Amino acid sequence: MIDDESKPLKEPKPAFELSSGELRQIIEVREQLEAEKSQVVDQIKAHMAEAKARGYDLKALNQVLARRKRHQDDINEEQAVLDTYLAAMGME
Repeated sequence: MIDDESKPLKEPKPAFELSSGELRQIIEVREQLEAEKSQVVDQIKAHMAEAKARGYDLKALNQVLARRKRHQDDINEEQAVLDTYLAAMGME
C-alpha cells in the first residue's frame, strides 16, 4: 500500500508568469481609454445638443448616421422589403 501523505504535493505551474508591472500597465491603459471614451461621449452629446439648438431633428440625424455605417446593398434590401410590406397593407 502506498502512503499518499508521505509524498510532497507539487504546486501546479502557472500557464504564464504574472508580472505586476505589466498588469499595472494593462489596468492603467484601460482606465485611460475609459476616461477618453467618456470625454468623447460628452463631446458627442454637446455636438448633438448644438445641432438640436440649430433646429435639426436628432432622430433623423441618428438615422442618417446609422445608414452611413451600413452597406448600400443592405439598405436597398431593407427598403425593398419595407416597400413590399407597405404595399401589401395598402399604405403606399
